[in-house]
Amino acid sequence: MKHVRHFTPFFVLCLVHVCLVHANYAPYFFDNGPSSTNGNMALLSLSEDTSVGTHVYTLNGTDPEGDPVTYGIKFEAGLRRYFGIDVNFGNVTLIEELDREKEDEIEVIVSISDGINTVDEKVRILVTDANDESPEFINTPYIVHVPEDTPSGSSILKTEAVDRDTGSGGSINYFLQNIHTNKFTIDRHSGVLRIKRGVTLDYEKSRTHFVTVVAKDGGGKLRGNNKVFSATTTVTINVEDVQDTPPMFIGTPYYGYVYEDTLAGSEVLTVIALDGDRGKPNNIHYSLVNGSESSFDINNSTGAISVIKSPNQMKKEVYELKVQASELSVEGNASVYAFATVIIRIVDLNNHPPTFYGENGPQNWFELTMYEHPPEGEILRGLKITVNDSDQGANAKFNLRLVGPGGIFRVVPQTVLNEAQVTIIVENSATIDYEQFQVLSFKLLAIEVNTPEKFSSTADIVIRLLDTNDNVPKFSSDYYIARIPENSPGGSNVVAVTATDPDSGLWGEVKYSIYGTGTDLFLIHPSTGIIYTQPWAVLDAEVSSKYNFYVKAEDTEGKYSLAEVFITVLDVNDHPPEFNENIQEKTMIIGSPVKIEAVDQDAEEPNNIVDYSIMQADPANVFDINQSTGEIKLKSYIRSLDIIHNITKNKDCIWSLIVQAKDRGSPSFSTTAVLKIDITEETLHKGPMAAFLMQTKDNPMKALGVLAGVMGIMVMITIIISTVMFWRNKRSNKIMPVRRIIRKRQTHQTRAVRMEWLKFKRPSTIAEKFAIEDDTKSLKNENSNNNIQIPSPLPSAPSPPPPPIPLLAPKKNSTEWSVPTVSGSLTPTFINKQLKKKGHSSAHNALVSELKQKFEKRNAGSNNHHL
Repeated sequence: MKHVRHFTPFFVLCLVHVCLVHANYAPYFFDNGPSSTNGNMALLSLSEDTSVGTHVYTLNGTDPEGDPVTYGIKFEAGLRRYFGIDVNFGNVTLIEELDREKEDEIEVIVSISDGINTVDEKVRILVTDANDESPEFINTPYIVHVPEDTPSGSSILKTEAVDRDTGSGGSINYFLQNIHTNKFTIDRHSGVLRIKRGVTLDYEKSRTHFVTVVAKDGGGKLRGNNKVFSATTTVTINVEDVQDTPPMFIGTPYYGYVYEDTLAGSEVLTVIALDGDRGKPNNIHYSLVNGSESSFDINNSTGAISVIKSPNQMKKEVYELKVQASELSVEGNASVYAFATVIIRIVDLNNHPPTFYGENGPQNWFELTMYEHPPEGEILRGLKITVNDSDQGANAKFNLRLVGPGGIFRVVPQTVLNEAQVTIIVENSATIDYEQFQVLSFKLLAIEVNTPEKFSSTADIVIRLLDTNDNVPKFSSDYYIARIPENSPGGSNVVAVTATDPDSGLWGEVKYSIYGTGTDLFLIHPSTGIIYTQPWAVLDAEVSSKYNFYVKAEDTEGKYSLAEVFITVLDVNDHPPEFNENIQEKTMIIGSPVKIEAVDQDAEEPNNIVDYSIMQADPANVFDINQSTGEIKLKSYIRSLDIIHNITKNKDCIWSLIVQAKDRGSPSFSTTAVLKIDITEETLHKGPMAAFLMQTKDNPMKALGVLAGVMGIMVMITIIISTVMFWRNKRSNKIMPVRRIIRKRQTHQTRAVRMEWLKFKRPSTIAEKFAIEDDTKSLKNENSNNNIQIPSPLPSAPSPPPPPIPLLAPKKNSTEWSVPTVSGSLTPTFINKQLKKKGHSSAHNALVSELKQKFEKRNAGSNNHHL
């Protein structure tokens, strides 16, 4: 306390109390232990794989007075700054990468301050291990030399790898790649490399082995994942040779030749042997064991074998020598050895070529005459050939072959030793053809096989062929196509066929003939093959334009072949067009054309194509004609009879035209005809009846036939109705109660019934021709005169048969009336009463009864009128 004055005790006490209240205590850190994430960072542990920027701790403390505190962190001079801090909240962040292998402890000074007092504490942070290091081999490269006789299972090398990680990440196991193909094994813990059990090394087979050793750590966590690291190294194992292999001969088997002119002492051949132990080879000693029979000797150091006798003194042709090669140790002792066989042949000099012989001695020309196509496998017995070589052994071996057209003959034998009889055999009979070769020439070649000189000799073989009839006449084509105009005279040439027979003499002469269904009009010259028409033949394309038959070519022995002949008769324009018979008169309705037609009997276009034209018309400018179809129509400006009357004074409107039909052939033919055209306007009556009348105007007989048929049908209907009424009235011989309902017949219903009578089961369009207009008004008569004849309307064309006499329509008043019947029955009724319809089965009876009542009513009315 500064500047304390002396006061009374009371004041002194008061002053002391005030000072105690205002005392400021230092802040402090919380010590939450090493496992806590907040406090003073004492004994904090961080894994070395913690990522930079990670929040690793929170400094946490307090001030006794409750003042806000700030935090700080600092490092001693020269040390790396691993952490950063938020001074207000105390959050500590890693700002440098950790590496336990370089620094496993970090000393940090942390501080807390309330603004007045600051407290520093030095803490130690432990860096824990993560598996971030790979094993590393030391003392590399690994190269070891191992004698080839080292026992299996022996240790040959220790490999060593280190891993700076701790724990399982720092433990190392060893193993080999391709362990199944290796001759070595390794201890997984110590890394000692050994030869496998039961395996030996062999310098002569493999001088060097390369083994790949893998060192793998035990694995551990790295950034949250389990990681295993490994490393490899190559061990080179050089196998050292030891003396354990006998010598080996090089270039076996050995063959040597001694010729009949070889001098004694000449070297024949040299054998070579090497020590099987190539690393430190010993010297080789050569010697002859047996087989030389004092004829050969060998150099003990070089292995050169020499002949020591003249070849003429040797009693054998082949000598088999046994040679021994022994290894000499350093002391000069023979240790291991090997054997080889040497074959030496005494060779005669090749100074004689093969020679051909005939029946009279050496011969190089042989000739034979034979027929063509001998059987295959037949021996040419006319050739007597022998071949001989006077040399001995291999010098007397030679091959035989024929040089010339291949595949025809073959020679037997093909290989000869010293001497053989030569046989020539037919191999391909078809090729031995007189038509192809009259003479076959070959060279018989004999050539040595195994001699360097390759001596050879040849002999000429000439085979002359005789012809046989082995060929069939053959046409130049399988078919012949010919064309001939239809107006060709009899005896005209059509086509010439040609067939050849390659055989010679009479066998090559060909005779022609024809046969088949189409040969009636044709002949063929037997020698020339010219096909021509019969003298009396007349060809007509309109009757038959195609002919087809066969032609035969035959030789003198009856061998033949066939060809097909196709003859087309060409159409000639020999028919003029002809008009139809009904061309004389035509009726033309204004606005509708009429058509003429002419037919040309020619077979082909353009001879049968007809063109139409108007040659003459008066006046000329009235009609047009279609050149192709023959349709004639009025000029477009003529639309009525009035216009026609203005053109001509001829009131009947009948024109005579001269029309021509002309074909397109060359030369062209034409026909003319006079055509009468009756021009009329279209009838006022419409419908099928008017059309029928117009169609039959030019043919009145057709209209009369139809009219007679209709009238006959109507007569038959009348007879049937009368017969029915007669038999019905005959059965009704007494007055009976009325069982029929008399109803007023409507006019259109009566007409409908009559129309059913007139249909005669024809189509509706035919019935319409006879339809009659129903004019009920014409039946009315104010004076009750029922005898008036009602004329029917007449069409402009011939009218159809007249309709039945129309029945009088009843009066409209409702007065009562009675009709006496033949049977005496009386039926009162009223006209205006509506009647119910009867069933379909009684329709015919009701119709007859109604007709009968109407006839009676008409008769009664007539009587009243006379009264």
